[in-house]
Amino acid sequence: MSVKLINLILFYFLSVISTLGYGFFFRKILTDKNIDLDYGYCGLIGIFFLTIYSYLSHFFIKHGLLHNSFILLIGILLFLFLIRTNYKKKDLIFLCLVFLIILISFFGFKTHDDFPYYHFPYTNYLTTSEIIIGVGNYDPSWRYPSSIFYFNSLFYLPVIKYFLYHIGALLIMGFSIFTISLKILEKYNLKKYDQLFFYNLLSLSFIFIFFYRLAEHGTDRSAQILSFVLISEILIFFNKEENFNSFSTKIFAIGSLAISLKVLYLVYLILLVPIIYFIYKEKKLNYFKDITRNPYFYFSILFLILIVTINFFNSGCLMYPITFTCFENFSWSASLDDVLRMKIHYENWSKAGATPIFRVDNVEEYISNLNWFSGWIDRYFFNKMSDYLLGLSLLSIIFYFVFYSKKKMNVKKEKLNFLYFTLVLLFLEWFYNHPSLRYGGYYIIAILLFIPLSAKLSNFENNNKNFKNKIFIILFITISIFMYRNIDRIIQEKKIYKYSPILNVYYHVDENHHFRVEREFTNVKKFYNNCTKLNISCKNENKLVAKKKYGRFIFVRPGKLKMYE
Repeated sequence: MSVKLINLILFYFLSVISTLGYGFFFRKILTDKNIDLDYGYCGLIGIFFLTIYSYLSHFFIKHGLLHNSFILLIGILLFLFLIRTNYKKKDLIFLCLVFLIILISFFGFKTHDDFPYYHFPYTNYLTTSEIIIGVGNYDPSWRYPSSIFYFNSLFYLPVIKYFLYHIGALLIMGFSIFTISLKILEKYNLKKYDQLFFYNLLSLSFIFIFFYRLAEHGTDRSAQILSFVLISEILIFFNKEENFNSFSTKIFAIGSLAISLKVLYLVYLILLVPIIYFIYKEKKLNYFKDITRNPYFYFSILFLILIVTINFFNSGCLMYPITFTCFENFSWSASLDDVLRMKIHYENWSKAGATPIFRVDNVEEYISNLNWFSGWIDRYFFNKMSDYLLGLSLLSIIFYFVFYSKKKMNVKKEKLNFLYFTLVLLFLEWFYNHPSLRYGGYYIIAILLFIPLSAKLSNFENNNKNFKNKIFIILFITISIFMYRNIDRIIQEKKIYKYSPILNVYYHVDENHHFRVEREFTNVKKFYNNCTKLNISCKNENKLVAKKKYGRFIFVRPGKLKMYE
């Protein structure tokens, strides 16, 4: 075993422990004592608060080695101190097992295609510099950074350095898998094989099978994994198996985290409609008073304010690329024409109008109405969507026949029609505006199938002796598929890239690509210092024009320089 492998595994588990420590801390000081949060939710809450801290701290300091080492150490100490009052031996062993299983997905030569392009550079910028106003002028992708970049920036650590810039996706995946698994075990121990049991079992299998490769998570799949958890919580609440304080705490923390990962997931707020309807129907209007007493509500608002503020400082838009939220008159602001152009580009890409080998001639005409549908069918549906639907259908069919029983039960069910209708609306919004699986399609399509399927499976008599074996077989096959696909991926990467997961476990870093931004930023800052000293014009060959105000660098949009001259 190489030193690099030992270091990676060591810092991997230290990161899990530290994040969980922060979750324990905030549960202790902010969470109602009557709310029982498992280790999975504590971990996700730790991510939630660490991300908020990352946003706040970057206004003043860079997330360098000393700062991040201190943050990691504090989290570990919090874990060691608070585990005494939170000690659950079986759960702790189970959590370690979960992260040990998914560790294999951490090894990889190749990262997500967008990772070297802007995920890595933006995260690295957070570790090398305090906030720079107008960094969106460098690249349009920098105008709406995902919150996962801010979280990942806290893991620039000694020895391991920048090779934990993708750990956020794995932590979200691991803690989510744990809490979903625990819900399954709780139902199993109670021998209550209801809709919630089968929904969570389906969700767990789905995550292991379809989200097996960490390199493909990007900024999108983490939010979709959290969405499975959120829908599970909504189902629990609607079935009156959880008090409102517990439900609202989880919804505020995990919902805010999911939305923060990508700006288009703001549409998830539509899920508040069935929740409000349920509260109104149950005539529990005091719930709204309870919300104002819940500190997580205010931290969610703070989180949103921070996201909006960063969007504004990066692009001049409160929610880029929503044009009516943009203010063009600031020196660093992106032009409205450019914002609209990029908005059209993203929509065109999601509708298969822009691929590595194909570009439509008239973009605006192509994306309007349903003109894109035939092209999307040819270039996306039969290329990627069909494989996904086939796999999803196969998973559902296997579940149906494995748990099918001739004996049926008369089970009283809560009506979920309004929730399902809302999910259908989410699907229509997704399909009409950005019909790409990475933009929410994976989970929306899956949940629309899992909810009725889980309701159907709960009708069968499953108290026979073979039921335990069936669950074991499903979980064994699911985890085996996860392991096999990752092992096969590593073997193929070794063949193609001459990469050894034992000798060199780190993903590939191209110095010219990954660190291009850092060099350009450094050059711009150096030029600023020189031109200030020499009192000459700051106009230069770089696209970025630097000015300084109130001790902060501002990258001015070309054409706006006169405001500062």
